[in-house]
Amino acid sequence: MHIPDGFRLSVHDRAEHVATLLIDRPAKRNALSADMWRSLPGILEPLAADPQVRVLVLAGAGGTFCSGADISEVAGLSEGDDATGLTVAAERALARFPKPVIAMVEGFCVGGGCQLALACDLRLAAAGARFGVTPAKLGIVYPLSSTRRLVEHVGPSAAKLLLYSADLIDAGHALRIGLVDELLPAEELAERVYGLARTMAGRSQLTLAASKEIVEGRAGDDRFREWQKASRDELAEGVAAFLERRPPRFTWGR
Repeated sequence: MHIPDGFRLSVHDRAEHVATLLIDRPAKRNALSADMWRSLPGILEPLAADPQVRVLVLAGAGGTFCSGADISEVAGLSEGDDATGLTVAAERALARFPKPVIAMVEGFCVGGGCQLALACDLRLAAAGARFGVTPAKLGIVYPLSSTRRLVEHVGPSAAKLLLYSADLIDAGHALRIGLVDELLPAEELAERVYGLARTMAGRSQLTLAASKEIVEGRAGDDRFREWQKASRDELAEGVAAFLERRPPRFTWGR
């Protein structure tokens, strides 16, 4: 697996099955280089196949989540490797990751950073975080998939306000419009994120994977029946554990 400069990958605790992908470019406020955008799908692919990883946390180093794409590189990209194509491919890979992904947001979450955060399943933020969708400052047409995802989370009017103004909003505003799922004091954020991740890692991975497909509209009737059939052993273990008053020992995907 190629981990480019600017990313750090660690498994928070192998016994807890939680991995952290850290955006680590503090000198650039964690703006992603073209190589970082390009490499993200390849970083995620082996994590998706690794049974030891059940939950992924996406975070930023140095008190900032991500300030977007590194604008200094945009003008130098060739037509066949445009910035929009790179960001959409990375966003799509993150959104299609088959396991829960939690964005742990501190500081700025702007432009492409907001694009990545919205591709995660959940966004938990520190009270001082700031959010912005800023393509109007650069004359960029925001990608179709990114715009649709933004509208799905915050609604048409809030999406228009973010896109039209390109202004930054505070974390309280982001919580009110649905851009953020939970807001916590900065000193409590990591404890809550990793506590939630550990909880998810202990649940039925079949239930989580099926729920993700169904909630996102990627599972039709045939796929739903496949999930139901696959759940028989998990259900038997879940019921037995409940009756025996012990933690369940789910085995699907492990």
